[in-house]
Amino acid sequence: MNNISEFSYTEADLASLPPRPTRSNKGSFGRVLCVCGSYGMAGAAYLCALGAYRTGAGLVEIFVPEENRIILQTLLPEAVLTVYDKNTPDTDLLQERLTACDAAVVGSGLGKSKTSLTLLKAVLKNTKVPTVIDADALNLIAEHPFLLKYAKGHIVTPHAGEMSRLTGLSIDEILNNTKSVAHQFAESNSLICVLKDHNTVVSDGTDKIYLNRSGNSGMATGGSGDVLAGVIASLLAQRHLSLSPFEAAAFGVYIHGLAGDRTAKSLGEYAVMATDIANNIKI
Repeated sequence: MNNISEFSYTEADLASLPPRPTRSNKGSFGRVLCVCGSYGMAGAAYLCALGAYRTGAGLVEIFVPEENRIILQTLLPEAVLTVYDKNTPDTDLLQERLTACDAAVVGSGLGKSKTSLTLLKAVLKNTKVPTVIDADALNLIAEHPFLLKYAKGHIVTPHAGEMSRLTGLSIDEILNNTKSVAHQFAESNSLICVLKDHNTVVSDGTDKIYLNRSGNSGMATGGSGDVLAGVIASLLAQRHLSLSPFEAAAFGVYIHGLAGDRTAKSLGEYAVMATDIANNIKI
């Protein structure tokens, strides 16, 4: 780690992002596919999709079981829904939807059922776009380590517990060495690692590490990570931003934390909820 440089973003860096082109349509700003939200977990899919929309994606599609359709159409009518039977998911349909998107998220609220594993395999083996691998997708990879090879070049977003399951390290070992753990995991698996903590670390395994300085304890709340996954995917999908996956991950973490700071300033850290974080995103 001696030759690794460390940097953080500020609002001045955020202001340097290119403006949205005036002559544009929803296709100009990318399509995000969220393979999220198993039965009973529609909220995770909603928060991921909301985070993607609030960060500027032109169109967000959610691939969910039929049981979540009415809930999500009510919560987020702007989203396109593609539904499947929770017992016999149509992987051919999923592959088709993967070809239509510019970035994808898999895992938020996905669960760990046989169906969840089938969907994760289909995404990892067929995606041709940058993909955020979050939450239950990481827990499934921990249980089926051969899947990790398909994550090459993509973004994983573990918290300490998920990283412990992925690596076999104790949570204390991880929290005491976040920079080295994230760097080693990214380098060993040729991916981008977003290791979530009070100062989240982003590494692509090369000679630079992003250390986040935005955010607060109020963001330690259910659904916050789902919003982050959507934020990062949205930045990946927007081609006019010209961000690498590493840059999209780092900017996403910063934007997410900044939204949490705006929320805490308005409501206080005790009152922060994930929906508030998404609705306070500002670029």
